[in-house]
Amino acid sequence: MSVLVVGSIGLDTVKTPVAEHADLLGGSASYAAVSASFFSAVNLVGIVGEDFPKPHVAFFERRKIDLCGLQVAQGKTFRWSGEYHTDLNTRSTRSIELNVFEHFTPTLPADYNNTQYVLLANIAPSLQSHVLDQMTRPRFVIADTMDLWINIAKDDLLALLKRVDMLILNDGEARQFTGENSLIKAGKEIRKLGPKYVVIKKGEHGALLFGENAFFSCGAYPLEEIHDPTGAGDTFAGGLAGYLASLNHPEITFAALRKAVAYGTVLASYNVEAFSLERMRTLTQADIERRYEALKLLSHFDSLN
Repeated sequence: MSVLVVGSIGLDTVKTPVAEHADLLGGSASYAAVSASFFSAVNLVGIVGEDFPKPHVAFFERRKIDLCGLQVAQGKTFRWSGEYHTDLNTRSTRSIELNVFEHFTPTLPADYNNTQYVLLANIAPSLQSHVLDQMTRPRFVIADTMDLWINIAKDDLLALLKRVDMLILNDGEARQFTGENSLIKAGKEIRKLGPKYVVIKKGEHGALLFGENAFFSCGAYPLEEIHDPTGAGDTFAGGLAGYLASLNHPEITFAALRKAVAYGTVLASYNVEAFSLERMRTLTQADIERRYEALKLLSHFDSLN
């Protein structure tokens, strides 16, 4: 089964306490699509400018990501520049150039309309809904969001939540969205707004999964060094979606979702070991399985079989 991934594709300049690099492959859809491709076929929808480097396109193609939905428009590719501070948990945006992304309207190729698994990566909720308007009864829809949309497009986000199976957001966004300090209360409140499942990301402290009368806490894989946290959440979402699609089950169970969260955690842990998506270029399936088994042991996930 394939995963449809829709979101931003860009070029990043990133500075961390380790180093600084420019013109890196970035964007929510880039990280999510590459991560999902380790488990399933991927249909990618996004927009780039005429300046988008050919080696980045070749990388997508090597990952067997279908690019029929990749729009190439006149102008420059979306660019973002940011700096991470000493603890790597906080960052400052130095500049944003929307360029061709400013007028991006996701248009699905006809072959994509029946994709059964959908990951709406971080773009405006109105655009995420526009994607679903073009779909033919997908089996499982995942949406990611961020604080910006909670601030300026909350009504659109609330409308979207009634159409998705899972919402992914981080701990600060969950508190902002609900006004609840307790993440447990926040997760339960968000479920009441529509999605069957909610995942709250906690960075280096793992992730929480909420279902109907069901709860799962997944710890993060312990890392001694982190080079670049950019895209970790998108990588997590992509790994989760790709694993679910690989199962091709008629019904998504909570047990399957727990494993998907764990696999997403593993993919994110690898991604932060290098800048941009460089670590994903050398990652193997054996690496993923090895770290997944280690995460099970470290977190005592004996029931993740």
